[in-house]
Amino acid sequence: MDLAATILLVEDDEAARAAVATTLVARGYRVTEAPDGRTALRSWEAARPDLVLLDLGLPDIDGMAVIVRIRRESATPIVVISARGQEKDRVAALDGGADDYLTKPFGPAELHSRIRAVLRRAGGPDADTEGIVTVGPVVMDVARRSVRVGGVPLELTPREYELLKVLLAHTGRVVTTGRLLRAVWGSAYTEESHYVHVYVSRLRRKLAAADPTGEAGRLIANEPGVGYRVVPPGADAPA
Repeated sequence: MDLAATILLVEDDEAARAAVATTLVARGYRVTEAPDGRTALRSWEAARPDLVLLDLGLPDIDGMAVIVRIRRESATPIVVISARGQEKDRVAALDGGADDYLTKPFGPAELHSRIRAVLRRAGGPDADTEGIVTVGPVVMDVARRSVRVGGVPLELTPREYELLKVLLAHTGRVVTTGRLLRAVWGSAYTEESHYVHVYVSRLRRKLAAADPTGEAGRLIANEPGVGYRVVPPGADAPA
């Protein structure tokens, strides 16, 4: 699996949206577009993009409401692009959960730089300066949306990738089943805990098959009745 990161671009101005989308595609990103807040939230729920690029001045609901809704149940990176340049607007957006704030007008190079920086941080505290997370033989490059085991690309479905990304971003810490459901499937699936169990089983099988040493297949440990955690090789697994 070696796909570009997916960006949800939320911008009501059609010409501006087209220009930014063209710039992003030229940089190698996959882009989904939304002209208003409600469309954006539906798209985010359905596809769980790697990053949301969000204008605050939307025709139906304010962009701040979109930030609050996404941040309530997910760590999806959010970069605000807005003509609102006052300090109070930047502070409100960042305090509300946005990861960065870019005031219009801006250049393609600056936009790309901000996106790359936020995607690198999305790898979690264990990511290196390029946003690459390495746990045993497993290497995830969040910016390039790729996973390798022992240097060999690992083919994952979008849901499997998102599940592994959340777990690796919290290496050593328990991630509850409910949090995994909200982060990967959305708030409409809070009762479907079996989804997580099925996909974790698939992930384990794929990791085990890709690593003859057996380390990758043992990375994801159960926390009975609670959830799962990634246990790095050499660390003690939960009892």
